[in-house]
Amino acid sequence: MRILLTSVAALAAITGNARAQSPFQFPTANHALYEPGQELKFFALTAPDKPWTSGSFGCVRSDGWQMHEGLDILHQHTDRHGEPTDPVLATADGTVVYVSTKAALSNYGKYIVIRHLVEGLEIYSLYAHLSEIQPGIATGKTVKAGEAIATLGHTSNTGERITKDRAHCHFELNLFVNENFGTWYKKYFTGERNDHGIWNGQNLNGLDPRDILLGERGGKFSLLNFVRSQTELCRVLVRATSFPYLKRYAPLVLKNPRAEKEGVAGYEVALNYNGVAFALLPRAASEIKGSGKFQLLSVNETEYHAHPCRKLVVQRGSHWQLTDKGQRELELLVN
Repeated sequence: MRILLTSVAALAAITGNARAQSPFQFPTANHALYEPGQELKFFALTAPDKPWTSGSFGCVRSDGWQMHEGLDILHQHTDRHGEPTDPVLATADGTVVYVSTKAALSNYGKYIVIRHLVEGLEIYSLYAHLSEIQPGIATGKTVKAGEAIATLGHTSNTGERITKDRAHCHFELNLFVNENFGTWYKKYFTGERNDHGIWNGQNLNGLDPRDILLGERGGKFSLLNFVRSQTELCRVLVRATSFPYLKRYAPLVLKNPRAEKEGVAGYEVALNYNGVAFALLPRAASEIKGSGKFQLLSVNETEYHAHPCRKLVVQRGSHWQLTDKGQRELELLVN
């Protein structure tokens, strides 16, 4: 643990001097998140008797056992029929990579995904439950921060419909896991439809947009440092040496002189509670003990009890182990 944590801290220190500012902006005109005590003006609740946290990011649903991977940003304006009219705005400069115009095909309803490159990291913003897509917004379209891309709405394919009064923009900021998602999906979800290819939500691991939006308000926020400093849920040794994530998120790969000298036999991967791989340390064969494709090295029990909803690890007696879901997530990472 000491080697990995020290490496992360050292890399953060290297980039800390630059303190590059993240470019992300609010995706609607609702900025009530900046107003202390005004959370009910910003978050769309799941029900009138639920707290504002039910519209926030994290283990906030089903008594803490259901993950919500974005922010539900409440509408501010409606027409005479009660339909929302708020424009949805690109959170940063980027390129549209996916547009889904058929609400019935996803819990997201109509949604858009945009790719951004920030401090060497590919970040993907997602905007869901849209009522209309702005004309001209299509795959390959370059957009600027603050550019209108859609109209806020309440589209979805869930059994319990989103009511007009709860109309909101579900907003995510994600790391992309693997372009080989289709192969992984067919293996683990045999016979199930995947209408969205690699832009299926399971292939996007979310960061908390609230932390990012509030963090950059001070003007000295580094997205790279934010990702590198995620709280560790667990650390796993994966016996794989070449997978797309290593190249896509090269700034998250740490240095290990021994592995550089002897050759890389696997990676020690730190995961946060949402399964985001935020630090990957190469390991030489001489540093690896045990066997198996995945080896659980450690678990942060405090973090697990605070955020258990992704169910990546489980305690059996006095021992911790990866769940089937945890192993599937790692298979997607290294597929």
